[in-house]
Amino acid sequence: MMIALLRPPGALCVIISLGFCLWLVPAVASDASDNTPTPPIPSLKGKSRQQAYAPDYSGKTRTGKASFYSNKLAGETMADGTPMNPDSNVAASKTLPLGTKAKVTNLDNGKSAVVDIRDRGPYVDGRIVDVSPKVAKKLEMTQEGVAPVAVTPIELPKPDNARNPGTGKAPHAGQGRNQAD
Repeated sequence: MMIALLRPPGALCVIISLGFCLWLVPAVASDASDNTPTPPIPSLKGKSRQQAYAPDYSGKTRTGKASFYSNKLAGETMADGTPMNPDSNVAASKTLPLGTKAKVTNLDNGKSAVVDIRDRGPYVDGRIVDVSPKVAKKLEMTQEGVAPVAVTPIELPKPDNARNPGTGKAPHAGQGRNQAD
């Protein structure tokens, strides 16, 4: 009786009706689906995300398309924890281990640049690397936005972060070391 004085009967009906509606909406939504499994993401080609993007330590040259980061991403944290600097030679790869040094060559014009893999991506079919705006200018791909490239690992990090030479040649191998040591 005390409850009836605190809550008018109309409000109780609204609460009960709202609860029924909230219960009914998910049931109707689930009946609308045909219960077929969601198709896999086409780029995964039947593999799990972990299998599809497992680190590639083979050192083999890969070909595909490159795109480049927007300047709007300046300062955003990359996969290795560093901020994205549009004026650096950084790149993103789905499969090369973070810390890899690689040579990216534009197959349309032969221009190339050495990059450090510090991020993951691109997640677009056919694209194998995203490069910084600085590298995109070196490769002369800023007008088109996407270019066919070859990516050749120069140095691959080992699991303990030591360096492992790739199949490519470093542009200035041996420079900067004290030969007397």
